[in-house]
Amino acid sequence: MQENIIHIKNMVCDRCIKSVTNILCSLSILHKPVKLGQVTITSPLTPELKTVFKQKLEEDGFELIDDKKSKLIEQIKKQLVSVLQDEISDKKFKLSKFLGDSLHHDYSYLSNLFSTIEGKTIENYFINLKVEKIKELLVYDELSISEIAYKMGYSSSAHLSNQFKQVTGLTPSFFKSMGSAKRKSLSDI
Repeated sequence: MQENIIHIKNMVCDRCIKSVTNILCSLSILHKPVKLGQVTITSPLTPELKTVFKQKLEEDGFELIDDKKSKLIEQIKKQLVSVLQDEISDKKFKLSKFLGDSLHHDYSYLSNLFSTIEGKTIENYFINLKVEKIKELLVYDELSISEIAYKMGYSSSAHLSNQFKQVTGLTPSFFKSMGSAKRKSLSDI
């Protein structure tokens, strides 16, 4: 049995996994359980079937990734999303060490590649992800701002508030009063 790993851009949540799984099943493509950003195909994929698969993915906002650098960018994004899903309450968390260790590349290479292709730094991208996660937590209204700050790895609620306001132009309290109107999907960051 020949396995073929296919990387998919904009696959950042459980709903994305479900959507891609549905596409695979609708096309009768045999596969292993879908993971964030990748699918392992366990049956031969003809060029025609690959074209239809690609079209169906694009209809749902996904994109096949073909070159190595783009795959590495998607792996960086996937790692950053997974960090947020696991939460970062460890104050000693170092993004550069985490990415370097998990992707087996020098962080300066990853950083330069990401900036060149994405037009923003890994740190800015990660801050935007964190802000979207903070928005989600604010809308759920289950935690105080200081609890969210701790959960998201900020040194204080003031630090969280300052960064939130820099990115959104709003204070967390004001955003909370607005509801979910200003949230973005993680794939839009």
